[in-house]
Amino acid sequence: MEAYTSFASVYDTFMDNVPYEEWGGYIHGLLLKYGAEDGIVLDLGCGTGTMTEILAGFGYDMIGVDNSEDMLELAMEKRLRSGRDILYLLQDMREFELYGTVRAVVSVCDSVNYITEPEELGEVFRLVNNYLDPEGIFLFDFNTEYKYREILGDRIFAEDRGACSFIWDNYYYEDERINEYDLTLFIQESGRSKRQDPDGGELYRKYRETHYQRGYTLEEIRSLLREAGLVFVEAYDMDTHERPSGTSERICVIAREHGKQMENTTGRGERKR
Repeated sequence: MEAYTSFASVYDTFMDNVPYEEWGGYIHGLLLKYGAEDGIVLDLGCGTGTMTEILAGFGYDMIGVDNSEDMLELAMEKRLRSGRDILYLLQDMREFELYGTVRAVVSVCDSVNYITEPEELGEVFRLVNNYLDPEGIFLFDFNTEYKYREILGDRIFAEDRGACSFIWDNYYYEDERINEYDLTLFIQESGRSKRQDPDGGELYRKYRETHYQRGYTLEEIRSLLREAGLVFVEAYDMDTHERPSGTSERICVIAREHGKQMENTTGRGERKR
């Protein structure tokens, strides 16, 4: 699972079409529906911390975990501006460690699809179950096979935002169920490194990154949750908020911790640093 590097600096620019506030409100509503009104919430694969900040705004005591140092640097800049008390940890979600249990775990923007081996995703789910409070909530989304096969497929996407632009070459290997996207980034030089070409134009640096994601079915996700000890609760189409269908592109899943006894857990709601 490759960490975001050069893409981190322009990630928020290219993700400005994602309705984070709307998603955040929806996620908050689901957390309330399933009993997570307050307490500590872990944002697993938090990236630049946009959703972490939104959920902190709803009053949750947030922890963010990500394996990209570059993304976390941006998240901590947001924390500095907002003044919110958010703990960020540089960890791989396949082997993350916390100081205690949490009321809920959320993972958005298809972070789980970056776990390309089912056995490793199962380990992520086992860790989630381990660090959840008794009957705690696990809420995450994932891209479907339909989206990789029919929407992204073997296509090329490009965007020009002035100060930065990208070319996205996408390939979906249906037999392996692996989606590969090769990013070519052009980022305008700034600050002390900013220079102009002899003709007076701005200069851009070129970067390349390759990312891989796996297409999972809802049935596979349910099976992995069950094997990890979690209880599947419900699933929703992230676009329609209805039950998933064969053309759902992104599915939101809610699961619940299973196996702990309330009386065996102490210090609930406290975060140790």
